[in-house]
Amino acid sequence: MAKAKQSSLSPQDIDHLRAELAAGRPPAVWFTSAAVGVEAGRSAKVVAFTEPAEGDYIQVRPTGEKDELSFSPAELTVEKPAPRRRAPAPVAAKAAEPEAPAPVEHIYTPAPPPPKPAPAPAPPAAERKPAERKPPARKQAKPAEVTVTLVSTADGEWTVDVQWGSKRTLKAAPVAASAVSQAAKLLPAEVDEAVESVLSAARERHLARVEQLRAELEAAQRALDDLTG
Repeated sequence: MAKAKQSSLSPQDIDHLRAELAAGRPPAVWFTSAAVGVEAGRSAKVVAFTEPAEGDYIQVRPTGEKDELSFSPAELTVEKPAPRRRAPAPVAAKAAEPEAPAPVEHIYTPAPPPPKPAPAPAPPAAERKPAERKPPARKQAKPAEVTVTLVSTADGEWTVDVQWGSKRTLKAAPVAASAVSQAAKLLPAEVDEAVESVLSAARERHLARVEQLRAELEAAQRALDDLTG
């Protein structure tokens, strides 16, 4: 009897798996015959979906293993395979009745040739080297690229953007100028020089503004003293 072919993941199945994973319940899937490096019918847990959603973007952890592998929708299914049935024991064939021996004609036959020497016995099982089996190739999840961008304003204010693969996980988040200065000192000299030039220009502008405000405050104080005197 032919074995029913398991259907691969449909878009509706993938949406259901994403919802289960988002709810904190890693859903179970099974490998189809199209899966490379694993036995068809083996179970696994979905642990993540990589972006973009193409190729081997479904990360799973096979049952009994700690490694996380990536597969395509065609290599997975949500249909649990049916348990294998044991084949019935073969019925012992009825022993055939022996046939009556054919009549022997007494004729002269020449003497048989001397027997050939017996072949050397095979080495014991303990001395035989088992054939080396190469482990099946496993697909490793491709790490996503991360891009960090620092942006400064004319007033010396800094923001940071983080691009993780195709997703922007942080946009225009404010960062203290002192933190940017400390981080720049750990990077190449060109980075430190560029950051320091922006910070120096901002210091000069703020210092000029402070001097201007101080002069205005002193003038206002003198005017107040004249009015009260």
